[in-house]
Amino acid sequence: MPQTKADKKVFTYGDYLTWPDDERWEIIDGEPYALTPAPIPTHQEVVADLVAQIRPFLRGKPCKVYPSPIDLLIPEGDEADEDVRTVVQPDILVVCDPAKIGEKRIRGAPDLVIEVISPSTSSRDAILKRRRYERAGAREFWMVHPVDRMVTVFRLGADGTFDKPVYYDDTGKIEVVATPGLVVDLSLVFPPLPRVVRESPAPYGPRE
Repeated sequence: MPQTKADKKVFTYGDYLTWPDDERWEIIDGEPYALTPAPIPTHQEVVADLVAQIRPFLRGKPCKVYPSPIDLLIPEGDEADEDVRTVVQPDILVVCDPAKIGEKRIRGAPDLVIEVISPSTSSRDAILKRRRYERAGAREFWMVHPVDRMVTVFRLGADGTFDKPVYYDDTGKIEVVATPGLVVDLSLVFPPLPRVVRESPAPYGPRE
């Protein structure tokens, strides 16, 4: 069981491997974060719909798609796995370099990483993990907002930092830079909302 932030201990992937198998944690720059509560059905439906579009396109290609849970190690340099201080479980990641794919984990920046935002993880995904993915050199980072039915896309610029975000609504189509030719249709991720019929407004002026 990891200690709380107040203990100021720096945790690593080596520590992470000793924690109970029935608990889910992430470590970001040495600090542990519990992945609780479990994702709700809507969250998992969005993940499944995205993977359903990505996986067929990548079949037979070097790039591989992995839905959570899978451990992504983000090292600072060439330190051993057990010394890595950031291990996260993105909702979806795409990796095109086979050298990054190990037997039990992915190590290094993914080409595409997707986080489906939940209320319990929104600030961590939008701030801490976004900064860590950027620093690692992830080519593309998506934040999917099921409630707002939109996707925020960050792409790595020539200077090694994310460019200004691009926003897509529930009818948008996203061309994936990391895997040219792949286009994700958001209308298949966010189905049309049912039409709501309400009573029309009363006419202005006095009734005759």
